[in-house]
Parts: sequence; structure tokens; C-alpha cells
Amino acid sequence: PHWWNGETGKVKPFSRMDDGGDLVETSFMLQGLLCVRQYLQRGNAVERKLAARADKLWRETEFDWYQNGQNVLFWHWSPVNGWKMNFKVRGYNECLIMYILAASSPNHGVPSSVYHEGWAENGKIVKKSFYKQDTLQLFYQGNPPQGGPLFWAHYSYLGLDPRGLKDRYADYGKEVVAQSKINYQWCVDNPKEFKGYGPANWGLTASYSVNGYSAHAPSMEEDLGVISPTAALSSFPYTPAPSMAAMKHWYSSMKDKVWGRFGFFDAFSETDNWFPKRYLAIDQGPAVVMMENYRSGLLWNLFMSCPEIKAGLTKLGFESPHYK
Repeated sequence: PHWWNGETGKVKPFSRMDDGGDLVETSFMLQGLLCVRQYLQRGNAVERKLAARADKLWRETEFDWYQNGQNVLFWHWSPVNGWKMNFKVRGYNECLIMYILAASSPNHGVPSSVYHEGWAENGKIVKKSFYKQDTLQLFYQGNPPQGGPLFWAHYSYLGLDPRGLKDRYADYGKEVVAQSKINYQWCVDNPKEFKGYGPANWGLTASYSVNGYSAHAPSMEEDLGVISPTAALSSFPYTPAPSMAAMKHWYSSMKDKVWGRFGFFDAFSETDNWFPKRYLAIDQGPAVVMMENYRSGLLWNLFMSCPEIKAGLTKLGFESPHYK
């Protein structure tokens, strides 16, 4: 499910019909659980038991069920509402990892045609766009002019190593770097003239916003003057110098306006003098993971060491220099 009740273990509906399984969120969790399995599987008895539980969850996830009899994966299914959400997941967005895990699943795998026909739409996913000197190779769902919110370059790549990862559609290492550089350059250019934007104060992605929650992105419509620190911090492997500059600026110059007990707060707007002291776990987590991937490659190395992942990527026609 998208939301769980942490006390009861039951689904907390995300919307009226979204009250059941959510294959995208499940895939993000499984990406982490496979890293846990790889890290603990040769440990002591307690650690091996935990690794076995992670492996069991992975093997029992029914990716093939979410085909709904078609060559595509659906985002949702509900025991109450069935397939009424009717959300076919097509690329490109944050969901690449779901298709890779589905192809890699040892017990509930899907054929490669699901990826090529469903996600890549028989090649329609390829569509170049440009912002200054940077080029995006893929069609971004919703057709945002300068790439979508920056979490699209993070969530699928917390474990999946994009460096040198290629298939017939794109070089994913180049794609995530280009999206990050465009996001940075947009904030430097600051076409909407928001207060504070610049080389050391950048990052547009989904987060809390002045009026609720918004998927901030580099466009005249989706840039609302809200900086989300997770965007720059989670991009450390792609834009190390601009990410470091932003982190130093926030910590040294803005201080407790944006920093608290658990790190940087989720978002802020100097234009609106809005500095909420709030955290959002789905934004905190990627920042920690991607900073560690920049530092040591730990999560990338663990995930890419999974034999099922190598088999799944090979089945889909990917190549990577980082198989273990």
C-alpha cells in the first residue's frame, strides 16, 4: 500500500479508491530490502534470519498479478475496488525500478515485452529535449519542459547504479546527471526571480509547499519559489560541487531556519518567508542513501550484487559495468 497504519499494520487509504496494493511503493521498499539481504546474509544467526525475511518478502511479491492480463504494469490494485484506479505505469518517471524488479523476480517475473511495450511504449519513450547545454534523452510523463521533479533521478537509483547503465533507449547515468544539472541551472537562472535562488541555494522536487504539497519542478508553472534540500542532497553523486555548496550554505548561513534535530527540514521559501520546521521521511531517506552512494557506493554495490538483478537487467537488454 501507499500508506500503512504503523500501529495496526493495516492499509491507510491514500484516496477513496487507493486503499490496497501499490506496486510502485512496494518496489521502492524491495529495493531497500534487497540491500538489507545482501548486507546481512553472511552475518550472525539473528542477521541471517532478518536477511531471510527480506528475501521471503521479495520472492512473494506478485509482480505478474499487476499486469492485469496486459503487457504493462498497473500501479494499484484493491481488494475492494479492484483495478478501478486503472493507472498503467509508463515511462519515463520515478518508476523504472518497478519494471526492473518485475523482470528480476524469481517467482513472479514478467516477460521483457512488459517492459518494452508497457514502460517504453515500443520506443515512444525516446524523445530528446534540451535546456541550454544539457540534453534529456527520454520523454518525461506529463511532458514537463525541463524534466520533472528531481526525485525522478533518485528513487529508482537508490540501489540501482545508473553509472554506465544503458539500454536501447538511454544512457541512464547521463540522464540523471543531465536532469540534475538542468534543475540546478534553472535555479541559477531564476526566471521567476524568486528570493534567494542561486548557485548555493537550489533544488526543486516534490515536498511540502507553502500551500500544502507540490511536485516542484523547473518550469514556469511548477516552480513555486520553494527549495527542497533533499533535491540537491540526493543529487550528490550527480552534481557533487553544487550539492556541497548548497549544503554548506544552508548549514552555515541559514542555520536553524532550515536545520533541526534530524537534519535539514523538508522545504522552505525565502520569497514567502516560509520556514516550516517539518520533516518528511520519504525526502530524508534518499538524501542519506545518495550521500552514502557518493561517498562509498555502498547501496549501489549491495543492490548490484544481487544475482536476480543481473539476470533481470540482462533479460531486458541492459548493460552495466557494475554487476557483481
